Amino acid sequence: MENGRAGSVEDKTVPVDEIIIEEKQFGNLKSDSTVKEESTGTDEKTTEDEESSLKLRLKMEENFRKQEIEGLAEDNFSRGNKLFVYPQLVKPDQDIEVYLNRSLSTLNNEPDVFIMGAFNDWRWKSFTVRLNKTHLKGDWWSCQVHVPKEAYKMDFVFFNGKNAYDNNDRKDFCIPVEGGMDAYAFDDFLLEEKRREQEKLAREQAERERQAEEQRQREEEKAASEADKAQAKVETEKRREILHHLMKNVARSVDNVWYIEPSEFSGDDLVRLYYNKSSGPLAHANDLWIHGGYNNWNDGLVIAEKLAKSERKDGDWWYGNVVVPDRALVLDWVFADGPPQSAIVYDNNHYQDFHAIVPKSIPEELFWVEEEHQIYRKLQEERRLREEAMRAKEERTARMKAERKERTLERFLLSQKHIVYTDPLGVQAGSAVKVFYNPANTVLNGKSEVWIRCSFNRWTHRKGPLPPQKMLAADNGSHVKATVKVPLDAYMMDFVFSEREDGGIFDNRDGMDYHVPVFGGIVKEPPMHIVHVAVEMAPIAKVGGLGDVVTSLSRAVQDLNHSVDVILPKYDCLNLSHVKDFHYQKSYSWGGTEIKVWFGKVEGLSVYFLEPLNGMFSTGCIYGCRNDGERFGFFCHAALEFLLQNGFHPDIIHCHDWSSAPVAWLFKDHYMHYGLSKARVVFTIHNLEFGAGNIGKAMTYSDKSTTVSPTYSKEVAGNPPIAPYLYKFHGILNGIDPDIWDPYNDKFIPVSYTSENVVEGKRAAKEALQQRLGLKKADLPLVGIITRLTHQKGIHLIKHAIWQTLDRNGQVVLLGSAPDPRIQNDFVNLANQLHSSHNDRARLCLNYDEPLSHLIYAGADFIVVPSIFEPCGLTQLTAMRYGSIPVVRKTGGLYDTVFDVDHDKERAQAQGLEPNGFNFDGADATGIDYALNRAISAWYEVREWFNPLCKTVMEQDWSWNKPALDYMELYHAARK
Repeated sequence: MENGRAGSVEDKTVPVDEIIIEEKQFGNLKSDSTVKEESTGTDEKTTEDEESSLKLRLKMEENFRKQEIEGLAEDNFSRGNKLFVYPQLVKPDQDIEVYLNRSLSTLNNEPDVFIMGAFNDWRWKSFTVRLNKTHLKGDWWSCQVHVPKEAYKMDFVFFNGKNAYDNNDRKDFCIPVEGGMDAYAFDDFLLEEKRREQEKLAREQAERERQAEEQRQREEEKAASEADKAQAKVETEKRREILHHLMKNVARSVDNVWYIEPSEFSGDDLVRLYYNKSSGPLAHANDLWIHGGYNNWNDGLVIAEKLAKSERKDGDWWYGNVVVPDRALVLDWVFADGPPQSAIVYDNNHYQDFHAIVPKSIPEELFWVEEEHQIYRKLQEERRLREEAMRAKEERTARMKAERKERTLERFLLSQKHIVYTDPLGVQAGSAVKVFYNPANTVLNGKSEVWIRCSFNRWTHRKGPLPPQKMLAADNGSHVKATVKVPLDAYMMDFVFSEREDGGIFDNRDGMDYHVPVFGGIVKEPPMHIVHVAVEMAPIAKVGGLGDVVTSLSRAVQDLNHSVDVILPKYDCLNLSHVKDFHYQKSYSWGGTEIKVWFGKVEGLSVYFLEPLNGMFSTGCIYGCRNDGERFGFFCHAALEFLLQNGFHPDIIHCHDWSSAPVAWLFKDHYMHYGLSKARVVFTIHNLEFGAGNIGKAMTYSDKSTTVSPTYSKEVAGNPPIAPYLYKFHGILNGIDPDIWDPYNDKFIPVSYTSENVVEGKRAAKEALQQRLGLKKADLPLVGIITRLTHQKGIHLIKHAIWQTLDRNGQVVLLGSAPDPRIQNDFVNLANQLHSSHNDRARLCLNYDEPLSHLIYAGADFIVVPSIFEPCGLTQLTAMRYGSIPVVRKTGGLYDTVFDVDHDKERAQAQGLEPNGFNFDGADATGIDYALNRAISAWYEVREWFNPLCKTVMEQDWSWNKPALDYMELYHAARK
C-alpha cells in the first residue's frame, strides 16, 4: 500500500455509504452434508431417536469444522500468512469463508475492515462485504462470499471502507477456483452474455421504434384528419353555393315539356316523370330514355330508365318511373334516344339540363351537415387507399432491394469458388465452418501438402491467428478442406494458404488475403472513414460518369455502415437545388488565399464545398478553362490542407482521374508526416484518354489504384503510366443507381413493372414511346441507342445499326448529341433523311432529354452500344435494369457485363450469372450485323424464349452492391 491508496484497484473503490454490506456471523456456514431437506406437504414426524441422532451428527460435524478452521488459523499465523479461506479447495457455486489476520495487515489499526473483489480478473460479479471479528486466537476477521458457477478465479483487496487499502503490495489477492470454467470458456461465456444483452437491447430498441412509429402515425393521422375536415368544409361550401344558385332557377314543371306526378314527393318515393317528345330534338326518336342524377349531378349518373308512351292525347307524351334518391334536394336529368353509352341524340335543355326541386326533401341544414360528413368520409377513404397503395409499393420496393442485395452477397461469396469457398456459404459466428480450397488454380498447384492459416476480424482478433492446420483431401476433385471454429466475436474470417506448416510458398491472393464475412457476431466491423476528393459529383456538378461514381459509390459504402465525406470545389454553376441544409461553415487560409468552407447534404452524403476567394471556380463551368490544371491542382492542395487544419483523420483518401490525381503526391510529399499519417491513398482511373502525366504520377504515389472494369484494366495495362504498377492496379466494375433507374418507381414511364410483369410493362412503354415520337403503333422490334455521339462510341457502327434495323423491318430511336459540331451536323442530315424516308419507323432525337431516355430504356427491345473502347459503360447496365437486351461490342466493361446467349454460357456461369445479351468482335459492319441479326431474329422467331430473357436480365444486380464490397476489400488491403 502506498499513501493509503489501493494500487491496481484504486478505480474500484466506492464511498462507504454506498457499499452494500452483508454482515455474516461466524459459524453460519454449513457444508452440503449438514443441510437436511425440510419436509413439505407431509405430516410424518421423525422419531425422537432420529432427531437425537441428527443433532449429534450435526454437532460432531460442527466441532470438526471448528477444529479444522482453528488449525488453519494457527498454521497460517505461525507461517506469517495473513489470509486463508475455508474450505481450502474453492469450487464454483458454493459459499466460502475468507479470513484475514488484521494484525498482519496494513489495516491493523482500522476499526472497520471490508473485502472488495470480483471474479475472473475483476471481470465478473463484483462484491463488497464487511468482515467481523472471530473467536479464533489472534486478530482474525472473516466474512462469507458466494463463488458463482462461472468463476475460475477470485480477485480481491481489503480496505477500511474509506481510503486505506491492503492490496497485497499492489498485486491484489487472488484465489483459484477449481473444477469449473477456464479463462477461454469464460471468454466465450461473456460473449454469449453480451450477445443476449445485445439481443435484449435490440428488442427494446425495436419496441421503442415501434412505439415512436405508432405515435408518429397517430399524429400524422390526426393532422391528415384535420386537413380532410377542412377540405370537406370547403368542398361543402362550394357545393352549397352552386346548388343554391341552381335552385333559384329550378321549376316544379315546364308547360308542354315535362312534369312530375305526384307533384309532392320526397326521397325514396317512386314518381312518374312525363316528357313531351315533340317539344325538343327527340321528336323523331324511336326510343326515349331518361339519364338522371341529383344535386347538380353530385354522384354522377344514377338514373337510367326507358320511357313508355303515355295515353295522354294533348301531345306526344312519354313517361318513366323514377325512384327519387333519398338525399336529393334537386333532380337533374336529360333525355336521350338510347341508354347510356349508346345514345346519339340528346335533349339537354339547350345545354342547361333539366332540373326539378324535391318538395319534401330533408331539412337543408341537416342535409349540409350530413353532406360535409359524407365528403369527409370519402376523403378519408381515398386517402387510406392511397396510403395503402403507397405503403405496399414501398414495402415491395424494399423487399426487392433486400432480395437483390442478398443475391449479390451470395454472388460475392461465390466469386472465388474456383479457388476457395465455405460450407455453409453464409458463415455464422459461434459455429464450425468447412473451408474448401482448390490449389490446382493457385501457386500451390502440385504441392504435396496444403496448410491453412486462419484468424478473424482482419487479423486483429484477441486470440491472434489459429495454429496452422493441415488440410485434408475433399471428395470434390482437387479440393482440400479444413474445419474452423468461428468465435462469437468474429465479423470476418481471414486466411492464407501455404505449402508447409512452417511456411514456404504462400497463396495470399496477391497480397489481398482471403476474407469471408461472418454473420450474427456480437462485434461489428469498426466503420472506416473514407474521404473522396473529386471535381465532379452527380447531380450537382456532373459532366460524365466520374460524377455518377463519386455519388453512387459513396452512398453504397455508407450503406455498409462506413463514414463517407466528399470534398468538392464550390463552382458558381453548382445546382444547389439538390443540396440540403446548405450553409457556410468556416474559413481558413492556404497559399495566401482565404478559402470559405460550405457544407451540405447531397443524396444523403456529407459534402464540403471549398470556395477560394481568388475566383478560380467562379468561371461558369467545371472544365474548359485554359488553366484547368492550375485550378484543380490548387483545389487538391486546399482539400488536404482542409483535412489537416480541421483535424480529420481519414482511413482512405480516394481521388479520381487526372483532375484530383495531385492529391496522391501532395499527400505523400507534404501531409503524410504532418497529422494525416493514418490515411492511405486510393486512385481511380475513369478514362485514360485525358491527363496521362497526372495519372502516371498518381499511380506512382497511390497505395492502391483502380479502374472501372477488369477488362479495361487489362486493355490499358501496357500503357507507360500504368505498366510499372500492375501489382497494385485493380479493375472494379462501376454500378448504376437502382433508385434512379427503377421501372417499378419511374415517373417517366406509363406503367410500373418488375421482372414479374416485364412483358406488359414494356409493351405499354413501347406504345407510349411510339406515340410520343410519332412512330407507327405496331408490334415491331424496337432498337434504342442512347449515347454521346463521339468516335469513341463507334459512330460508323451506330449508323450501320440504324440501317440494318430498318432493313429488318424494325423501328429505331436514337437519343444523343455530339460535342463536335461537324458530327452533330452529320447526324442532323441523317435525321432529316430518315424522317423523310422512314418516318414511321425511325426517329433521331439529337439533344439531351432525361425523361425520354427513361422511356427508351423501358420501351426498347434492344439497346445497342457499339463502342470502340468503353472503360465501363452504364448504358448496357441501365438497359438490363429495364428488361432491354444489350447488343454490344466486346470491349472494356461491355465485355465484363454482357454475356452472349450463344457463346458465353460458361463465362457467365463463372460469374454466377445467366447469359444476358448479344456481343460481337471487330469494329466493322460484319461484327455488328452478326450480333444484331441474331437479336432481331430471336425477337421475331422465338418470342417464348426472348420474353423470359427480359425477365432474367431484370433480375441481375448491376447496382453498386457488389462494387462497394470490392472497394471495401481494396480499402482494407491499402491499410495492411
